[in-house]
Amino acid sequence: MIRVSKFYKDSKEGKFVSFLYDDTRTLYETFRKGAKISNDGKCLGWRESGNKPYQWMHYNETLLRARNFGSGLVSLGLAPIPSTFIGIYSQNCPEWIITEQGAYCYSMVIVPLYDTLGPDACSYIITQAEISVVICENDAKCNMLLDRAPRLLKKIILIKDASPATKQRARNRGIEIYRFDEVEKLGASKNVPEVPPKPGDLCTICYTSGTTGNPKGVMLSHENVVAGVCAVLLQLGDHKPGQDDIMISFLPLAHMLERCCENGMYLMGGAVGFFSGDITHLSDDMKALKPTVTPAVPRLLNRIYDKVMSEVNTSVVKKMLFNMALSSKYKELKKGIVRRNSFWDKTVFRKVQEGMGGRLRLMVVGSAPLAGNVLTFARCALGCLIVEGYGQTECCAPITLTVQGDHVPEHVGPPVACCCVKLVDVPEMEYFASMNQGEVCVKGSNVFQGYFKDNDATLSTVDELGWHHTGDIGQWLPNGTLKIIDRKKHIFKLSQGEYIVPEKIENIYIRSQYVHQVFVYGESLKSCVIAIVVPDVDVIKSWAIENNIEGTFSVLCAHPEVKKLIMDDLITWGKELGLRSFEQVKDIYLHPDPFSVKNGLLTPTFKSKRPQLKAYFKPQLEDMYAKLT
Repeated sequence: MIRVSKFYKDSKEGKFVSFLYDDTRTLYETFRKGAKISNDGKCLGWRESGNKPYQWMHYNETLLRARNFGSGLVSLGLAPIPSTFIGIYSQNCPEWIITEQGAYCYSMVIVPLYDTLGPDACSYIITQAEISVVICENDAKCNMLLDRAPRLLKKIILIKDASPATKQRARNRGIEIYRFDEVEKLGASKNVPEVPPKPGDLCTICYTSGTTGNPKGVMLSHENVVAGVCAVLLQLGDHKPGQDDIMISFLPLAHMLERCCENGMYLMGGAVGFFSGDITHLSDDMKALKPTVTPAVPRLLNRIYDKVMSEVNTSVVKKMLFNMALSSKYKELKKGIVRRNSFWDKTVFRKVQEGMGGRLRLMVVGSAPLAGNVLTFARCALGCLIVEGYGQTECCAPITLTVQGDHVPEHVGPPVACCCVKLVDVPEMEYFASMNQGEVCVKGSNVFQGYFKDNDATLSTVDELGWHHTGDIGQWLPNGTLKIIDRKKHIFKLSQGEYIVPEKIENIYIRSQYVHQVFVYGESLKSCVIAIVVPDVDVIKSWAIENNIEGTFSVLCAHPEVKKLIMDDLITWGKELGLRSFEQVKDIYLHPDPFSVKNGLLTPTFKSKRPQLKAYFKPQLEDMYAKLT
């Protein structure tokens, strides 16, 4: 019942890939390998503003600056040991990588902070991980840290300068402010001898934005990350990145998908160019950089698809040409031909390809499910290899990955070579491994070391045999690939990768005086949530009388003013009780008849039967989503 990778012959004997080369078992060593392979080629690229070309820092300069920065951190009093945690709160930029590699020169551990966590969670992480130094991008982020700065925080190192007022504010709180280049200069003058890490040492604690409560710190060792990176490189075979490749970096480095992609590039001697920081100008950055490789999330491809389709639908001729082009390219795709020099590429798809720089050859998609029609469109229109992966932070990103040449969408491929996968029965949801369905469980060299300072959470996720229970429900397809079909708990991801706990939202909305019952619904292919609301009969009827609105309860449920009243109240309650904008419903449908045990929508203990509610209200849910897109 255990599935392994077909791309690593020792997998059958229960062995897993941990590295590709004997001398590259840590992220300290992989970077140096890349410097050698590339012969001190381009490494980190950026541009000052929207209309400037990219400028480059080469590998040896990056390594020198990283060493100086790390030496500077040690000179500021940090111990060069694997229990020293460095916070970094910044968008993707060269300094992020210099900080990461600088920390690895002295066996320190990187702990990323990021905006979607919110200030309370950032403060919680700094306290839990006992972080005394945070590398911070700019004035705004510095002020966010200062708003809830824990006592432990002693130093902030700024990549871009802060205002005198911010510096004074920090001093008032007993926090020293340094400039990034000051720390580099200090390190260069002290020249502290390097203390490289061992494979088993931690390299990062990556906090996942927990669906409930505080975020959990996932402890990943150098071996975990190198294993994940190498397994993907192994599976990509001839298509893997090389020293002539350039990757665009725009997905947050605080997440493991981007970290793994970049470390894979550095291992192979490739170059990474950073976007300018504004996602709305990503296409301009791509045109300037002309990347050959990019990681992506479904949201990006959905946007491209929607844009193209809205243009195509403006004229019959355009639609006809588009359908001919798509059909022709799909026929090639089925034969394993991936190219961007056909007649259709030069006429119909040229604009889409040029919007991404015109040179893309490899795209790795992950983080949320991708609709089959969008993936097929992207494969045809972009004319590049697109592989879709499934993974988790706890597995350092990759668990499975689609194989090049497989043109069938809506699955996530077979296991990669650093792990094996099995499905486990979930009887309460009627999923059984004997039917090739069950909870996805993973074991291998990419599985994390545990949750930081949270033994209970670790024990509830990793069993005594070392299997990590993902909480996702999977199904093996006949060709050996995995399809994710459900979630064990009622949790799902939106298309932008944010987790939603519908019951948490329902528990807030039910407080509204106008609401008798509520069912919050969302899909991982959509970017927002919607709800079915059964209004409170008495409250709505008395409100209607006061406002001179007549009609039966069913008529009132269909009345736009009643809907607006309830919708506004839900949003107010949501704001008051701390729902984030993506957790708030974007549309509701008012239903006059309560959910009950009798009509099969509630369990005998009066809990919502979610699959049945989804099936029962399918037309209304589809209608709401259709109007929202």
